[in-house]
Amino acid sequence: MTGEFVYEANPMRVRFGAGSLSALADELDHFGLRRVLVLCSPSQQNTAERVAALLGDRCVGTRSDAVMHVPADLAARASAEAVSLGADGCVTVGGGSAIGLGKAIALEHHLPVVAVPTTYAGSEMTPVWGMTRDGHKETGRDTAVLPRSVIYDPDLTTGLPVGLSVTSGINAIAHAVEALYAPDISPIIALMAEDGVRALASALPAIVQDPSDPQGRSDALRGAWLCGATLGATTMSLHHKLCHALGGTLNLPHAPTHTVVLPHVLAFNQSHTPEAVAALSRALPGTADPARRLWDLCRALDAPRSLAELGMQESEIDRIAEEATNRSYGNPRPVTREAVTAILRAAWSGDRPTESEQ
Repeated sequence: MTGEFVYEANPMRVRFGAGSLSALADELDHFGLRRVLVLCSPSQQNTAERVAALLGDRCVGTRSDAVMHVPADLAARASAEAVSLGADGCVTVGGGSAIGLGKAIALEHHLPVVAVPTTYAGSEMTPVWGMTRDGHKETGRDTAVLPRSVIYDPDLTTGLPVGLSVTSGINAIAHAVEALYAPDISPIIALMAEDGVRALASALPAIVQDPSDPQGRSDALRGAWLCGATLGATTMSLHHKLCHALGGTLNLPHAPTHTVVLPHVLAFNQSHTPEAVAALSRALPGTADPARRLWDLCRALDAPRSLAELGMQESEIDRIAEEATNRSYGNPRPVTREAVTAILRAAWSGDRPTESEQ
């Protein structure tokens, strides 16, 4: 029996399909944008140049220096350039780094963002922004940073390296996992989260087998859309808090960090989230223990499984545990310093999630 809930859809357009990048100018027309700044990370410079060529004189400049965790000084420089160029919007090309930089500009100047994702990060679906200053990552929510339009073109993801495809996809799954046990979950978001996990869990092995598989790439991008939308509609919990602390404080790589941490936080929360476990068991058939199933999936896909291999020192565990517990936040199971330390220790060593975490 469905109880009371609140569901609020985020106001944005989505254009999905192979070759849909060619309709980018139409999306700008829809919002009356005539002077846009194109943003990307160094790895997406070629795609950004293609976008700039499509837009012609509508593109007033490009920046290819977006990096993960959005350093505050970079955000300030990009914001100043957008103003000096008279930009009336931004087009972000890439994953969370480029989209995050666009959001920082939108937060400062309320310039509309049109997102062209090339990974499965999902940031394009959320009003969540993040910025790193003095080794600490600050996050917040503001509808001003929510992209007005998102163009999902699976063709743009076929060049995404297999390893990054896997970790980016698991990062997306993490959004849906936390949405399923969020305090503000609704039946609509639960359906989206379950289907998003199902789509990605089946698409990622297909991509590993054949990186150019169009069906696998399309399914993964659709799953990322759904998972990102669930993140944008719910409250983040322990998993995202830990990953923000690890990324902002230690500058660990974003998607691989999510990939390593997720099974351990889920194992910790499972005993307090029976409905989430049931949904994940349907999305990941053949198991009643989604945490172990996710860990096994990561192993089968040759994804990183320890924070140590990402560059974290064992001596930093206590520091991150303190950072992740220095203020209260919603989580289905009470969060203690001792519990977080145990989770971090297991994730650091790469152990398979065990009953002790549950």
